[in-house]
Amino acid sequence: MARAKISIIGAGNVGATTAHWCAVMELGDIVLLDVPATDGMPKGKALDLLQALPIVGSDAQIVGTTSYDETENSDVVVITAGLARRPGMSRDDLLATNAKIVTSVTEQVIQRCPHAIIVVLSNPLDAMVQRAYQVSGFPCHRVVGQAGVLDTARYRLFLSMELGVSVEDIRAMLMGGHGDTMVPLPRYTSIGGIPVTELLAKDRLDALIERTRKGGSEIVDLLKTASAYYAPAAAAAQMVAAIVHDKKRLVPCAAYCDKEYGVGGYYVGVPVILGASGVERIIELDLTAEERADFQKSVEAVKSLVKVMGELLGGA
Repeated sequence: MARAKISIIGAGNVGATTAHWCAVMELGDIVLLDVPATDGMPKGKALDLLQALPIVGSDAQIVGTTSYDETENSDVVVITAGLARRPGMSRDDLLATNAKIVTSVTEQVIQRCPHAIIVVLSNPLDAMVQRAYQVSGFPCHRVVGQAGVLDTARYRLFLSMELGVSVEDIRAMLMGGHGDTMVPLPRYTSIGGIPVTELLAKDRLDALIERTRKGGSEIVDLLKTASAYYAPAAAAAQMVAAIVHDKKRLVPCAAYCDKEYGVGGYYVGVPVILGASGVERIIELDLTAEERADFQKSVEAVKSLVKVMGELLGGA
């Protein structure tokens, strides 16, 4: 059986670490691509990764390149390209520059990988996945954004640290935009099947939710000259695994919602079934009035971002 072909566009910290996780998990053969100006950088990182694989026992093949021709007929394309945040910079500050980068990348990808599933990590996430969908012309189920998988991981970690329990026993679900407009769903959070509200006071739970919302900013403030990459890359690899192994994972992703939740044609974080064809189904939860109000605020923030993006791109 032929191995899946996974192309990762952007060989910076997030892209290279995504390649690392995918190779160690033996999800397929990997193409790690960056712009021509980077010269030998993607080739050097690919070679370094290849030399690590005999140690971990992986037979994955990795190619580093600056040519999109190497990505031809990829099964999954992960877009990490774009500027990273710096201290004091919001995701929105990245909007115009990264929208142009994602546009260019997507135009290259669709010429060579007409049947691929596109996974977007570039920030601001909700707008960038919308842009990739607009440019690609792909069915919406084949373009998906990584948002809630990362946010949920951060949430589970903070809960495990607070309660002194294994992260393996924590199940959680979040919705809405990635980051500041994330919508927590405590009633869908449990530890070993026990509702989190039975184990944690509301004020402590609220504090952990707020830390989750600011999770990316906290790391940017600590690193000073970079943004998070280990956890985003691991989250991306989990999504790739769900696709190439057709695992039908129920995970929160940025998916295209039209009639679902009454969103009206935008990408926003919702629970989905992720498998071989991409977003195979959106799970519609019966939200409380408070949850629905918070979710609507998140949707409005995404709509505003997409509108501004369209204006910056001149309606392109």
